[in-house]
Amino acid sequence: MAGRTIHEGQLDRDDVRALLAQHHAEMRADSPPEACHVMTADGLGAPSILFLAMREENGTLVAVGALRSLGDGHGEVKSMRVADAARATGAGRAMLEALLERARRAGMTRVSMETGNSPLFAAANRLYERAGFVRCGPFAGYSDTPFTHFFTREI
Repeated sequence: MAGRTIHEGQLDRDDVRALLAQHHAEMRADSPPEACHVMTADGLGAPSILFLAMREENGTLVAVGALRSLGDGHGEVKSMRVADAARATGAGRAMLEALLERARRAGMTRVSMETGNSPLFAAANRLYERAGFVRCGPFAGYSDTPFTHFFTREI
C-alpha cells in the first residue's frame, strides 16, 4: 500500500459520492432486485457503519469500503469498491485488510459479507477466498437466493 492512505469518513467528497453512485448503478443493473443489497452514500453514513476511503499520495481516490457492526462481535463488509483506474493494483486487497484491521480494533471476532455470483463479482469473490473467507449461509436477515454468495471469516 506504499503511497496510499486510508481515511475514515469522506462521504461528503464528490469523488467518493461519484464512485459510490457508479457502484450502486452497476450493482442494481447486474443483480436481481431481491438479491441486491447495495447501500447508497447516505445509507453508509449510519452510526453502525465505519466508512473508509483509500487515496494515492496525490489525493486520487482508489477505493472505498465500509464495515457495519452487526453486534455480538460480528461485522459485515459493505460497499467495497475499487476505482476502475486502480483495478489490479492491490487496492482491493489493501482495502479489505484495512477493514479487517478496523474490525479487530472494534473487538469484532468475525466478519461476513453478502455478494453476487455473476461474472461482475468474480474478481471480488476470488479476493475474498484468497483472504481466508469461506462460503457460509445467510446472516443478518439476508435471504438465500440463487444469485447470492455469503462469506465469513474469523479474525
